Amino acid sequence: MGRNIILSVGEFYHVYSRGTEKRIIFNDEYDYNRFVLLLHVCNNTDRVDLGDLLRQGLSLSEIFEMEKGDAIVDIGVWCLMPNHFHLLLKEKKETGISVFMKKVLTAYSMYFNRKYHRTGSLFEGIFKAKHLDYDQYLKYQFAYIHLNPISLVDSGWKRKEIVDIEKAKEFLNNYKYSSYLDYLGVDRPERKIINRKEFPEYFGSSTEFSRMIDEWMNFETILKSL
Repeated sequence: MGRNIILSVGEFYHVYSRGTEKRIIFNDEYDYNRFVLLLHVCNNTDRVDLGDLLRQGLSLSEIFEMEKGDAIVDIGVWCLMPNHFHLLLKEKKETGISVFMKKVLTAYSMYFNRKYHRTGSLFEGIFKAKHLDYDQYLKYQFAYIHLNPISLVDSGWKRKEIVDIEKAKEFLNNYKYSSYLDYLGVDRPERKIINRKEFPEYFGSSTEFSRMIDEWMNFETILKSL
């Protein structure tokens, strides 16, 4: 079944998908890193064989430093969870998001099936996309997507029931598989995945970003007491 929205150039979308039957799609650090690298190398007008680069012995850092062709989408936020992922994307050119997602999901599925000796679809149908067609909705995604990992340590997050905000914040500060650390200003190779200048400047510094996250986390707790 196809999507019921049209992906238009210049518009912003929350793109996500999960494993078929909610299965785990990232079993270890290598799986996570493989997908992270694909977010970088597949956003490219040139064909890049990630498997070949890894067979040459190139490290994650070295692959991120390589020259590549023009990007086909703009990535504003990304977050990987054990059985799904979230992306905030801007359609850079016609069919850019569709081409990008096909490249990423096909490459990762082939890698995963080969590694774990399985066949068939890894992801639950075609990727989902929500059009972020007004400013407040778009701004909310910078918090919502980055806050998703809290559910790994506090199952009540999406029910607006964060039990221990300090513990949740500490977990986020150590969670490597999202762009959260890049918005905090951490210097790491993965920072090259996102292109912040193509998204509204809701926060001009890492301090402002951290303050926004704190406000959302406290807002969830305040709602619980109402």
